[in-house]
Amino acid sequence: MRIHHLAFRTFDLPRLRAFYTERLGFSVTRETATSAWLAAGDATIMLEAALPEEPAVPEGSKEIVVFAIGRDERDGWITRLRDAAIVIEDTTAFTLYFRDPDGRRLGLSHYPD
Repeated sequence: MRIHHLAFRTFDLPRLRAFYTERLGFSVTRETATSAWLAAGDATIMLEAALPEEPAVPEGSKEIVVFAIGRDERDGWITRLRDAAIVIEDTTAFTLYFRDPDGRRLGLSHYPD
């Protein structure tokens, strides 16, 4: 089994799309007025417009989506995130933790090296 897609619901689709494409470098593979599909290796990240009655991402949630990076990319990602004013909340020997504009917790990891 493998991941087919992740769906992130948002109240501000243009802002979230810009974050994932301009800040994190994902490319758009399909787009509609209410969604953007991004290439993530063999999987897809679907950014979808949320309905007004949907709950927001819980503040401070520890649920997480972690993307793989190479160990040799780590320092570049630290610089890239800081230059984009993205707060790195925590780090381990292998992983950088931060949040997207909706408060979704994300990580970049090179575990196990």
